[in-house]
Amino acid sequence: MKQLDELLARVPELQAKAREREKARQAKAEKDSTAVVPAVVQLPLWPDAVRRLPNELLRSALFNARNRKQPRAYLKKTDIAVLFEGRITYQGEELRQDDETVWLQLIHLAKEQPLGQVVEFTPYSFCKAIDWPICKGSYERLRDCLDRMQSTALAVYSKRLKRGVSLSMLPAFEWQDEHKNTLKKYRVQVAPQLVELFGDVHYTQVEWAQRLALPVGIATWLHGYYASHREPYPVKLDTLKKGAGITTERPAKVRELIEKALAELVNVGFLKSWEIVGELVHVKRAPSR
Repeated sequence: MKQLDELLARVPELQAKAREREKARQAKAEKDSTAVVPAVVQLPLWPDAVRRLPNELLRSALFNARNRKQPRAYLKKTDIAVLFEGRITYQGEELRQDDETVWLQLIHLAKEQPLGQVVEFTPYSFCKAIDWPICKGSYERLRDCLDRMQSTALAVYSKRLKRGVSLSMLPAFEWQDEHKNTLKKYRVQVAPQLVELFGDVHYTQVEWAQRLALPVGIATWLHGYYASHREPYPVKLDTLKKGAGITTERPAKVRELIEKALAELVNVGFLKSWEIVGELVHVKRAPSR
């Protein structure tokens, strides 16, 4: 009888513990139900006549303007020259303007679906889209570009991001099956973190036909850089040298290279005019078509 009385006395305590356990179970169930459904991460859409890239990348030497025939360095957690308030660190084989052309087209294809999903394309259609000759050499060059960007570690820090964004540019790239046979369609995965670099308005639209009409190198780098400024302000020759990754130390040669590239930008209708006064480069963009 005494044991029964003691048990009855504990009933309120046991009921309270049972209620606490039920609350904890429900809270865990709610947490699990929200955790299993990831948010869909997708880039904004844009017209076929343009390509887009985050401003930070266009205002840096990540895709430098050196001649692609020069040997490429392997960079290990290296600070990349930037022309904005922030920092870019990069690890991997040096990237150049031909890599940026491939990257621009790849991001253009990836915008049609959630980032992280595999993007498929034939080497023929891709080379045609970037105006490369349809031949074995171009397919090999395309694979080289994609291989380079797969084996990378990129971190971007800027004032507007308020923190660093780190990613591998291409988490996956497949062009052969398990028997070493070439796939009809290449398969590439683009890092979901890329969406953070685009932000609301922190990207630039690059006129695709203009870029493809330019000689790859300093002209294409300047095209991207000036496209990221609605009203470009005067910039020192040395600043452009740094941003484009130009290696010559001869000021006269730097000036000559930039003058030639600026003339090309006028020829394709991107710039209305330009002049170099002392060490400052002044440009006026042509009205958008």
